[in-house]
Amino acid sequence: MFKKSVATALASSMLLIGALTACGSNNSNEGAANDKVTINVWGMGEEAKSLPKIAEQFMVENPNIKVNVQALPWDTAHDKLLTAVASKKGPDVLQIGTTWIPEFASAKALMDITPYVTEYPELAEANFYPGSVSTTKYEDATVGVPWYIDTRVLYYRTDLLKEVGYDKAPQTWDELKDAATKLKARGKNKYGISLDVKEQSLLFMFARQNGSKLIENNKPQFNQPEFVEAVEYLDSFFKDGSAPIDLGMDIIPAFKGEGISPMFISGPWMIKLINDQAPELAGKWATAVLPKKENNLSSLGGSNLSIFQHTTHKEEALKFLAYMSKPETQLKWLELTNSLPSTKKAWENEALTKDPNVKVIGEQLNSSEPMPLIKPWEEIAQNVLSTFERIYRGKSEIKKELDSFNAKAEQILNK
Repeated sequence: MFKKSVATALASSMLLIGALTACGSNNSNEGAANDKVTINVWGMGEEAKSLPKIAEQFMVENPNIKVNVQALPWDTAHDKLLTAVASKKGPDVLQIGTTWIPEFASAKALMDITPYVTEYPELAEANFYPGSVSTTKYEDATVGVPWYIDTRVLYYRTDLLKEVGYDKAPQTWDELKDAATKLKARGKNKYGISLDVKEQSLLFMFARQNGSKLIENNKPQFNQPEFVEAVEYLDSFFKDGSAPIDLGMDIIPAFKGEGISPMFISGPWMIKLINDQAPELAGKWATAVLPKKENNLSSLGGSNLSIFQHTTHKEEALKFLAYMSKPETQLKWLELTNSLPSTKKAWENEALTKDPNVKVIGEQLNSSEPMPLIKPWEEIAQNVLSTFERIYRGKSEIKKELDSFNAKAEQILNK
């Protein structure tokens, strides 16, 4: 299902307002009896489940503020935010993906924090890396602060790669394909690599590695040779069975043991998950920068924290953003989720300078770029998922599908 844009979804979202009212920012009078103000915070994805632990520490330092945290799955968060915009009843603070900023900022859903930086110096742009700061901007406003940053790297089983002739990670597209083919040949129900087809950035990332500009002079480049060749390359893993179409299990169970899928591409949070869920793999896995074609560009992602424009608790929300932007808080978040901090000061910590797997991610950050920071990008990115599904699952003609996708993207850009 395609995600709706803010502009087109407001009317339909009004039907859902009643369902959200209970968790809206105007619903915080329950703490009035004990002089506490309640703020509601929406976090996204698996790592947001650890957010209450940080909120507890914030409440110790701010005993007059109560924080309610709601963790939302990424696949439903976008539509829930649309409903909050329509109803003007949403969270006080929300985690928001970097590619969502233009869409929701253009709908005036996110508060400009620029006037409050003097009072809350933790929010100053100088504290963060320029690439991350750029994702918080919309027109002349700063509508969030970088919370954590990430990129994508290659995770691989060093022991199993060595068995098929690789003493180190594949360095090029050709080597990645060769290694995956040899790993697949180990036997039935064995694969070489798992490719996350629900990852929006997958095709765009590989296309950039092949020299694609994605969008040039407001014109999509999704049916040009560079993009077509990248899709053909990714599809080849599904065609020859070296990547599963439907794995039927989570990636860590597939990664450990006999290594059903001994390679995959993912973000820094997987380091902690592997260490926690597969400690027996110690010394048998590693991370590596992505294999190269013309380059080895990865996607620069992460999340920002923003304040909902319609909050009735602005000062308390600002305090929470400032707390989350402290280097010591971000290092605690690193400890809990292995999410990379966005503040420069935090990167001076030993945890980031000595861990070899984190060091690889730091190296990949030098060859990473965010997706195009334009308002229609989220809608374009959602369309690519269904386009690719028709290719790898339905065996549709690649050039024909990409011609159609490019035409759709052009319509979106010209709205």
